[in-house]
Amino acid sequence: MTSVFKQGIPIVYNHSYKPVATWLLGTSGLVAAIVHVGGVTRLTRSGLSMTEWKPLGNLPPLSGAEWAEEFERYKRFPEWQQRKSMALQEFQYIYYWEWGHRMLGRAAGVCFAVPFAYFSWKKIIPPGYGPRFLTLLTMGGAQGAIGWWMVKSGLGEDRRNDKNEIRVSPYRLATHLGMAFSTYSLLLWTGLDVASWPNTNRSGKVAGTLVSNMKGLLTENRTLLETAVRLRGGAIFLTCLTGVTVISGAFVAGNDAGNAYNTFPKMAPDGRWIPWEDLIDDKLQPVYRNMFENTATVQLQHRILGVSTAVAATTLAGIGLLHPMARKVVTPQVKKGFVLVGGVALGQMTLGITTLLTHVPVWLAAAHQLGSLALLSSGIYLVHSLRYASRPIIARGIKDVSNRAAMKVA
Repeated sequence: MTSVFKQGIPIVYNHSYKPVATWLLGTSGLVAAIVHVGGVTRLTRSGLSMTEWKPLGNLPPLSGAEWAEEFERYKRFPEWQQRKSMALQEFQYIYYWEWGHRMLGRAAGVCFAVPFAYFSWKKIIPPGYGPRFLTLLTMGGAQGAIGWWMVKSGLGEDRRNDKNEIRVSPYRLATHLGMAFSTYSLLLWTGLDVASWPNTNRSGKVAGTLVSNMKGLLTENRTLLETAVRLRGGAIFLTCLTGVTVISGAFVAGNDAGNAYNTFPKMAPDGRWIPWEDLIDDKLQPVYRNMFENTATVQLQHRILGVSTAVAATTLAGIGLLHPMARKVVTPQVKKGFVLVGGVALGQMTLGITTLLTHVPVWLAAAHQLGSLALLSSGIYLVHSLRYASRPIIARGIKDVSNRAAMKVA
């Protein structure tokens, strides 16, 4: 048993589905780049510079006359009322960020759709993965529409008399970011699946894969089985908690809540831990809107979730790497996953605190968003590496073992 777990379930990157795995992992990297550029676009207040949406995209203005026309179009929308000192050169800067973000999204769509069509034509899509690829294609297409839906929330005439800085709806921003992270997560998970296909295939045509062998061994030792299942449950919980923290961060960004209460760990300016009187704004009705639109409440939630995620990650990593029972059921890949989630979580919390204390400089805030993507990736890798401890499949394995034992007795 020990030798099997020492080998683990390595990525076997030399098989008939290698091009498919390369495509999926490469596209996930492109989506990560889009998320990063989108973060910088928001941080540089560039998101409302393009006031039209063309699904197939367009070239940026190429002549002085075209730039002047585009600038005049921008001036017809509410944000211009707050940025009248902007010169054409500044407008070009923010326009290029938004244009680049949109065109990267379209490039990702092409990079996914064209290879998908080719691999389907050549019939080299792994068995059982077709519906998942169609789901990814649909998610990518929907993301463009969600992005424009988000931008429109900052362009409406109802925003013209806003006294605060005009921003897109935090709810729509959270939806847009959530869809981006969901698409990335599914791409990464599927890419890891296909990259290790010889050891993990789910087609039922190849018996005795490493995953099957490890599941069989675990079912014969209930103590080790429960340890493995709990570790996987902890990894799933951590990954879900990371996702919730990411969405919480979207509401921090949508309300510009990072530029308030710039102290840590105590939040209130007078040295108290929590500014209780600021948590409920009577003007926000129904009262639950404070959870998503009140600067103090939104930031407090993100602080709690961020610290909780870091504590959960380091605790899980410590148990997985140091607990005697856990060490018997973890593979080299799982050990790497524990090291990754523990280290990245600490780094991400440090980035978040530093971003807050320094009043959200663009480069640091962008790094913090990338850190959230890195932590989510680490969690996905860890859960994927622990797939041999999936409770439903192991439960079936236990039943099979029991049935065989009963047959021998009979």
